[in-house]
Amino acid sequence: MMWWDRLQYSGRSETGLVRSHNEDAVTARPDLGLVVVADGVGGSNSGDVASRLAVEVISDHFQRQTPQRVDPDEARVFVEAAVEEANAAIWEWSQRHEACAGMCTTVVAGFVGRNWLAYAHVGDSRLYVLRDGRLNQLSRDHSFIQDAVDRGFFRSLDEARECGVKANVLTRALGSSTPVICSSDVVEIYPGDLFLFCTDGLTGMIPDIRLQQLLTGGVGQDLEALANGLVQHACECGGSDNITLVLLRA
Repeated sequence: MMWWDRLQYSGRSETGLVRSHNEDAVTARPDLGLVVVADGVGGSNSGDVASRLAVEVISDHFQRQTPQRVDPDEARVFVEAAVEEANAAIWEWSQRHEACAGMCTTVVAGFVGRNWLAYAHVGDSRLYVLRDGRLNQLSRDHSFIQDAVDRGFFRSLDEARECGVKANVLTRALGSSTPVICSSDVVEIYPGDLFLFCTDGLTGMIPDIRLQQLLTGGVGQDLEALANGLVQHACECGGSDNITLVLLRA
């Protein structure tokens, strides 16, 4: 396993300027090699309960079962299983508690190994990597607008938005059904890589091209200052949603 003393990391979760409370949840566990970011789905009951439960269940799964030695493919399966366990827990909770009926959350979870990062995600919380000055989105949103682009109805997300397609309609979320289909993969880690886990409170306010500029400009910057700067910029752009992120630098 790639010990976290070889990584720099910083995380933030803020309410933003419009919402009355924070429905996001986040954890970074160096002892487990784990990062989880979750966003309780707005408009459903108890989104904050769903996001918190996702983070707790995934963390507990790693606490109980993380193998000492694991190859990248095994790690991908392991993080998938943790996400699926969280989905089952949220579904069961929503069935047993009437006040939480229909609660859902997005999630993106990462498992850091010796020279790799295995990840799984559901919904539109994202994982990016900045490498050699170029920002690449590793996750792919489970959303109506992304599906419309993938099916060829629009050339880009920006074009779809300009035509009035809403960006916040999800096609998958934890707690919406059981079982859940999550997406997963493994990416190699190279010296200098900067990984960004975040909710759409960040990406909905800051376009990818501007996000790339901000992260590239912060290459030599302290990660805590960079994380604070991203939150501040999202607020300056409107801050209409909760803003949550974790930065990892190799």
